[in-house]
Formats: sequence, C-alpha cells, structure tokens
Amino acid sequence: MEKLHLDRPLVVEGKYDKNTISQVASGIIVTTGGFSVFHKTQLIDYLRRLAEPNGLLVLMDSDSGGAQIRRYLSSVLPKEKLTHLYIPQVEGKERRKDKRSAQGLLGVEGMKAEVLMDILAPYTVDAPPRTYMELTKADLYALGLSGQAGADEKRKKLSAIFGLPLDLTPNAWLIAVNTLVSKEEWDSVWA
Repeated sequence: MEKLHLDRPLVVEGKYDKNTISQVASGIIVTTGGFSVFHKTQLIDYLRRLAEPNGLLVLMDSDSGGAQIRRYLSSVLPKEKLTHLYIPQVEGKERRKDKRSAQGLLGVEGMKAEVLMDILAPYTVDAPPRTYMELTKADLYALGLSGQAGADEKRKKLSAIFGLPLDLTPNAWLIAVNTLVSKEEWDSVWA
C-alpha cells in the first residue's frame, strides 16, 4: 500500500494515533499528548506557527475526550486555519488495551487503514480539487436541520450517511459538512 502524502500538518491526540496514521500517510504529524495540551503553551505556539501557511488538519477520537480537545484547539488557534476531520463512531476496543474506552468507541488508533486513507485522501498533495458545501446557519434552519422539532434527528441521520459523529452541535455539524462533504455527495443524499 502506497502512503498518502499530506498537504498540511496533521494534529492527533497521542503517540499511538500518530503511529497508526504514519502507516498510511507521510507528512508532519503532531500529537497533543491528550489532555495535557491544555497546559502546553509551547505546543500551542508551535501549532500556531505550523498553521500559518496552509492550515492544520485536526483528527481526534470520536469520543467526548476527543471533542473536548478539538474544542480547545478551536479556541486557541485561528479557526479559519483548522480543518476538522472525523473518524466514524465505531464500537470496539483497541488491541493494546485491556478494556473498552468509557464510551466503548474505537479511537484513531483502532481505525482500519482503508478508513483512514478515505478520510485523509482529499488532503494530499495530489488530491483533485473538490467542490465543498457552503451552507449557512440560515440554510440549516430552512432545511429543518436546526431550530425546529426533529432537527437533531435529521442531522443525526445525515451524520450517519456522511460518516460524521452523531453528537455534533449544529454549529460543529455545519463546519463539518462544509469542510468534508462535497456538493455531489450532498446532492446525492438531499435531492
């Protein structure tokens, strides 16, 4: 299997995530050290410098801990420089661990190589350009995806189709769709 070459640095939670990604992709891969990132001002300064030219890819576990780290990074780094990527929420246990995580979900290190390659492929040096969605908050409301009865369930159904976490807030969901879902993918589901 030929490795993907990432077009910008990638930020993951820990060293096992980095090891797993390194098996399918090459490029700059930086770990946050999990929750210790909250106290690492030098790491944040380094990530800010890395983000300056082309931005950063952010790939965290799909559990509440990953979401907390993702929110923190979004609060201390320029949001317009971050591209959030999401792994699917898959139940299971990593091979190196004795038991499942608190939420029973696999993390980045537990994802199959093919899944990671699909997630990272659009962010490689030789990836063809894609036409992404440009939905607004007003669009979400008009489509019944926010601010209305049943909006949460509609977003969850679409999240399952697009491989996004099921527990994203409307704002996070909007960013994820606009970043990760092509116009063609959206039209094939929404039409």
